[in-house]
Amino acid sequence: MQVKVEKLEEIGIPKEQIWMKEPMKKHTTFRIGGLAECFIKIKTIEQLKKILCYATKNQIPITIIGNGSNVLVLDGGIEGITLQIQIEGIEVQYQDNKAQVVVGAGVKLGMLAQKMLQQEIAGLEELSDIPGTLGGAVRMNAGAHGKEMKDIVTYVNGVDYQGNEKRFLLEQLEFGYRTSIFKKEKYIITEIGLQLVRGQKEGIKQKMEEYAKYRKEKQPIEYPSAGSTFKRGTDFITAKLIDEAGLKGYCVGDAEVSTKHSGFVINKGNATAKDVLQLVNKIQRQIKQKFSKEIELEIEIIGKN
Repeated sequence: MQVKVEKLEEIGIPKEQIWMKEPMKKHTTFRIGGLAECFIKIKTIEQLKKILCYATKNQIPITIIGNGSNVLVLDGGIEGITLQIQIEGIEVQYQDNKAQVVVGAGVKLGMLAQKMLQQEIAGLEELSDIPGTLGGAVRMNAGAHGKEMKDIVTYVNGVDYQGNEKRFLLEQLEFGYRTSIFKKEKYIITEIGLQLVRGQKEGIKQKMEEYAKYRKEKQPIEYPSAGSTFKRGTDFITAKLIDEAGLKGYCVGDAEVSTKHSGFVINKGNATAKDVLQLVNKIQRQIKQKFSKEIELEIEIIGKN
């Protein structure tokens, strides 16, 4: 069934939150991707439930994104409805030296880290430079500098595709290396509870600046990318193998293995998803051939060819 703007307005989705045939390159950090048939920014849980009910009733496929920082959208675009979760809000409750922070899934990690800095709350410094939303970071158990989301999350609220709400406590989240229960079960993350601690502003700020400097020096942040392209191996560092295979700087079209960090595939200007996939396949084949190692993608691929 074709998605119609007037039908979405009828169920309470404001017209200014709806885009038809929207280029996904505008909504991903890779700056790559075909058209989304219908792209909607979701601001509240109520809006999310209404859309899910409408989509289920009319058998319309749903795709969820956050900040689009860990995805490659294929050149054929996305059928049905693409929802960008922008549910926001930050609440802090103090208990002795601890800070319980409740955050909307659409809040960006960097923005949250800055807010916590102003309130002298520590615990997010290592993750402060990850360019994603809290919802996306929880879904993939994002991590940096030895800390992962699992180290600070206490609970996650989600909504299933029938609109039912559920709270997942830490022990139910099945956190692992770049994975969680939300990679297996169809729940859309709406709110996250975090356990942080009181700190001192200068110390927090110093740490955040150190991690930002490290990222700027070591990662190709001057180019569009989806972050680290490959997962690390159980007994090897993927970027090191790519280096040793002589693939640093290797290009397919405008997709390139970064000369700054081989774990990143970057978009040098006009790369297509096809370019990226051809480059990724080349890397995987070479690593398998030279080192007998299988390397897995960290980024998620969505859409159609």
